[in-house]
Amino acid sequence: MIPGMRIVIFGLVWFVGMLFMLFPAWAEDPLQGSETPGICPQPRKTVTAPEAYLRMSNPLEPTSNNIIAGKTLFQFDAQPTACRVCHGIGGDGLGIMFPHVQPKPRNFMCYYTMEDIPDGQLFWVIKNGSPGTVMPSFGYLDDDQVWQLILYVRSLSKK
Repeated sequence: MIPGMRIVIFGLVWFVGMLFMLFPAWAEDPLQGSETPGICPQPRKTVTAPEAYLRMSNPLEPTSNNIIAGKTLFQFDAQPTACRVCHGIGGDGLGIMFPHVQPKPRNFMCYYTMEDIPDGQLFWVIKNGSPGTVMPSFGYLDDDQVWQLILYVRSLSKK
């Protein structure tokens, strides 16, 4: 191989990957065909949170600062992996792990999936993970960070 060719190839692959990350509409979406991409509605049999959690409601206002903080966690900062890896850059459930996991990641863009999920259920799942799925625990997040994430994913839902 010509010296430096690997660097050029790596650079091109990185550049194309960044374009798909920044402009996801360019990517081929296998389930596109409606205004809400991904599986919608998305029936699930997620373990129900304890009653004390189900009664919880988000104490934070949906300000732009709170939603942006949630988006930053979703897209980049959450560990062990950013939420977008499974849930997709747009929250449609079509992240890079989509073909490899069952059940499929939650589609936060689907109003019909999200409308009946209480805030406390989302809070509990984020803090504890979801048994029977690949959703890990993000128990290290403080409560306000979890509520910010919930504000962000709720902002994605469309009727």
